[in-house]
Amino acid sequence: MRPRELSRLSSSPRRRPRPEPALAALLLTAACATASLPRPGVAERAAAAVSWSGSVRVSVKGKDLRGRSRVLMAFRRPDAVRIEIPGPAGARLLAVVRGGRLTAVLPSERAFLESEATAADLEALLGVALSPPDLMDILVGIAPAGLRDYRVRWGDALPRRVEAVLGDGTRLVASVDDAEAGVDLRDVVFAPPPHDGHRRVDAAEARRLLTGGRP
Repeated sequence: MRPRELSRLSSSPRRRPRPEPALAALLLTAACATASLPRPGVAERAAAAVSWSGSVRVSVKGKDLRGRSRVLMAFRRPDAVRIEIPGPAGARLLAVVRGGRLTAVLPSERAFLESEATAADLEALLGVALSPPDLMDILVGIAPAGLRDYRVRWGDALPRRVEAVLGDGTRLVASVDDAEAGVDLRDVVFAPPPHDGHRRVDAAEARRLLTGGRP
């Protein structure tokens, strides 16, 4: 599902809330580690976005996982995330986080995973130890606590490239090809993917299937 396709499930733009006073400290943290500074007001508006959808080229290099892929993503604060990894014949992975629960489906393998949606659970599946709120923050230019390094290259309204080194040394690079913030994404975007008749697997097996057994 492309960002524009995600937006078709929305109705009208959602009014962006004004940044809270505490947001200034978060923006200052991000500004100290940027690769390029945004125009005045851009970082504040991006950080205040309650929703986001985009197409991202992601590269991950860690002790247990190395890989790169195009990823279609969407989030709606405070707790909803959708991650889709496309393949040549359909989605390789459809994962949805909502209300603290993760449902991940590998359609071609007819397998699914259900678990909590903590940073540890997402690391077990995707190799990146970020909680859903931290993942949202990274995409809109806020550096979560605990990162070793965080750099942002800004576009006109949102980050266009993010480079982060997590606390465990994992290096994450996200190049944003297309993104929009502030859209009113409908609940269907974050509904658990259908998985009737699929076999249940754990995170280790799901990651093995997703990567083809390669580290």
